Amino acid sequence: MPQTEVRRAPFDRTAAGAAIERWTLRSGPVEATVLSLGATLHGLTAPDRTGRTAQLLLASDELAAVLGPARHYGATVGRYANRIADSRITVDGEDHPLAPTGNGVTLHGGPDGFAHRLWQATELPGAGVRLTLHSRDGDQGFPGALDVTVDYLLDGSDLTVAYHAVTTRPTVVNLTNHAYFNLAGEGSGDVLGHLLTLEADHYTPVDERQIPLGPYEAVAGTPFDFTTARPIGKAIGEVGGYDHNWVLRGYDGGTAPSRAAFLEESVSGRTLEVLTTEPGIQVYTANGFDGAVTGPRGVPYGRYSGVALETQHHPDSPHRPEYPSTVLRPGEEFRSVTVFRLGTS
Repeated sequence: MPQTEVRRAPFDRTAAGAAIERWTLRSGPVEATVLSLGATLHGLTAPDRTGRTAQLLLASDELAAVLGPARHYGATVGRYANRIADSRITVDGEDHPLAPTGNGVTLHGGPDGFAHRLWQATELPGAGVRLTLHSRDGDQGFPGALDVTVDYLLDGSDLTVAYHAVTTRPTVVNLTNHAYFNLAGEGSGDVLGHLLTLEADHYTPVDERQIPLGPYEAVAGTPFDFTTARPIGKAIGEVGGYDHNWVLRGYDGGTAPSRAAFLEESVSGRTLEVLTTEPGIQVYTANGFDGAVTGPRGVPYGRYSGVALETQHHPDSPHRPEYPSTVLRPGEEFRSVTVFRLGTS
């Protein structure tokens, strides 16, 4: 198989004048683009069953949108993805207030999380791009200086996202990618007809803040049952849109990714298989989108125009000792791998 072609080009500049880079990875007909701002997966192009390619991610080429209403589109989210209740954590008996994001929680690492940072990027020749970030001790309230790397590796139709982090003090870490997929192509309408399968028999019910109530609940007989393929829109009206975490049955704490989700769009025939080493997957159906972001085809993104499949640890795990731990200590390594496998049916 030929090596992946890797190219670097300018994207824009920050208000302070710092250069934002756009990296393009190409392997056959599949192309991925990555921005150094937010270590963002900014584009993913793949063919349908006839060979016609389309951009499958919601995105904007306007810097104002990337810094504003599209700030989480495809970004690397951390230091703690999803929500932490009451904007505080306790690690080894020491209390740490966190920067709040409103509604009584800290979401996606705080108001100045990793999605807003300029990462340093270097080429991984013939494979992809590596992005690195140093997060100081006390950043957004989190203890420990954290050094993070995110590798984007394209091999044929497999896009692998590999995370690594080390810390100087005991802390908590939960990283994910926040891409929104529409397998019919961005700007083509909603994803309610996409067929979704989740490798999960349980989910985590939440309160009005989207904080888990605690125990897992079975999905059987509920709108959360995607154990077999069903349209995203089949029961979405019963819950007002999905923004929930499912508990993956294949999680074993190991290093080999297992299947988490399978997404299919019947008209184009495009499919997306998601494999991960993580214990959970947050499915968000863009419930709050209101047309504030316009995509490359000139179409504003409305409600349900994409679906995020965020592989991660469960929300509020620092307050839930019964959940898989997110604690990272000095001398340990945080490692996480997710594979986005494109195909056609």
